[in-house]
Amino acid sequence: MRKRRSEKIVFENIEILDAGAKGVCVAKAPDGKVIFVPNVVPGDIVDIQTTKKRKAYYEGKATQYHEQSSYRVEPVCQHFGYCGGCKWQNMSYDRQLFYKNQEVENNLKRIGKIELPDFEPILGSEKQFFYRNKMEFGFSNARWMTDEEIKSGVEFESKNALGFHIPKMWDKILDIEKCHLQQDPSNAIRNEIKQFATQHGLAFFDARNQEGLLRTLMIRTASTGEIMVLVQFYKEDQNDRELLLDFIAERFPEITSLLYVINSKANDTLYDQDIKLYKGRDYILEEMEGLHFSINAKSFYQTNSEQAYELYKITREFAGLSGEELVYDLYTGTGTIAQFISKKAKKVIGVEAVPEAIDDAKANAERNNITNCEFFVGDMKNVFNDEFIATHGQPDVIITDPPRDGMHKDVVEQILKIAPKRVVYVSCNSATQARDLALMDEKYKVIRVRPVDMFPQTHHVENVVLLEKRH
Repeated sequence: MRKRRSEKIVFENIEILDAGAKGVCVAKAPDGKVIFVPNVVPGDIVDIQTTKKRKAYYEGKATQYHEQSSYRVEPVCQHFGYCGGCKWQNMSYDRQLFYKNQEVENNLKRIGKIELPDFEPILGSEKQFFYRNKMEFGFSNARWMTDEEIKSGVEFESKNALGFHIPKMWDKILDIEKCHLQQDPSNAIRNEIKQFATQHGLAFFDARNQEGLLRTLMIRTASTGEIMVLVQFYKEDQNDRELLLDFIAERFPEITSLLYVINSKANDTLYDQDIKLYKGRDYILEEMEGLHFSINAKSFYQTNSEQAYELYKITREFAGLSGEELVYDLYTGTGTIAQFISKKAKKVIGVEAVPEAIDDAKANAERNNITNCEFFVGDMKNVFNDEFIATHGQPDVIITDPPRDGMHKDVVEQILKIAPKRVVYVSCNSATQARDLALMDEKYKVIRVRPVDMFPQTHHVENVVLLEKRH
């Protein structure tokens, strides 16, 4: 049964059937079309008001609950439902793992269309909250008002916000009081910066008019206890800049690295900016099996340190190293996987497109007294060629951990051409991984598959696949 409200359709007593892409759940309308619904759990029975109507599907929101799923749990975060960061916080963790595993399996079967072994059990994260080592927050002079705040009729004294972008709204910031993703003192640092800046009249950013002083805040933490804080200012104002940075340094003396940047670009990305050191050193140290990795403001490092260790152990195990192998580590980043496996390999060659990452990799190898790793910079599809192989040797094993887009087809072709015995493919996007596995299927058979949950309370999942050359 359905009825109309302000030209929008309301479907009544609809069962939520499954968890779909990007953390949104799936139901079926009486006319057979799919309905995508956020903030619900499979097993809920709800009324759904549509927000969009397309030829093949609807988008909608739950307006009334008739029955709640047995998989539903009470979200711990006061910002759930507005903040888009933890879309599955209302779902039990064992069920989150079920749907993550299902997504990987569906992608590998539906997109890859290849023969697969039985999956090894998905590896859950020991920490389900406070596991992220990097968080980025935005300043805004016109914070997002929740429905409850609007209905209350209360006139709020300050419209300043320091928090996260509302999903799909580039200029709207939800003020965050307590985030459950990063360990203390992250919340204290953010809240006290906001309070101090508001009390002293420092201008929070106006995204629409591109004006103001305070733009973004980044906090990085490490398992070693070291902390990095970076404040991004839209313009230089030495007095106000030093006022805020001095406050941060004095209030939080445990900060290892206090940095700032002046960025007047239209966007707030840091990768082309000149990072300035204000106090401490310009990096923090992460540790793994006695290895130390320096992380600067622009470094890529897995954002769940403890689970990254588990991911790398699985990768090393899948590689099956005896100590005699030449290993190529493609998309090596700052060389963490390369150095992590180096004790088990004869030599490791790391290749990465970002020059700063390779600089970090070389510095980390020197810090760790690792002499059997070499790192090279360049676009993978151009560097990883016949001449490179002739110079550095025929690999016995290739480890590849590409970005979400997967491997360029030229890189896949080159792997097939040089035909190492084994390929370990680590992926944060099983859809593009499945596409690449299909391209490799003629020469390689998938032997092992193990998903790894790096991001509890979200739909994201990593996957590790071992391929062996067919005989």
